[in-house]
Amino acid sequence: LRQISRRTISTASRRQFENRVPEKQKLFQEDNGIPVHLKGGLMDALLYKVTMGLSVFGTAYVVYELLVASMPKKQK
Repeated sequence: LRQISRRTISTASRRQFENRVPEKQKLFQEDNGIPVHLKGGLMDALLYKVTMGLSVFGTAYVVYELLVASMPKKQK
């Protein structure tokens, strides 16, 4: 039991992962005219477009609600 608990708590990893930091540095430092927030590929572009879409929709909705709130309600 003592050996099992030491193995699970141990900070040493048995798997060795390849260091890909130099590859990513080359990719992000390359001067190819692409903004840094889109250099990650398709997923970055998708997240950017979704974020911009939600921002535009949210802004339009807030303006609409402000207009509705500024109009007096008609009394019957």
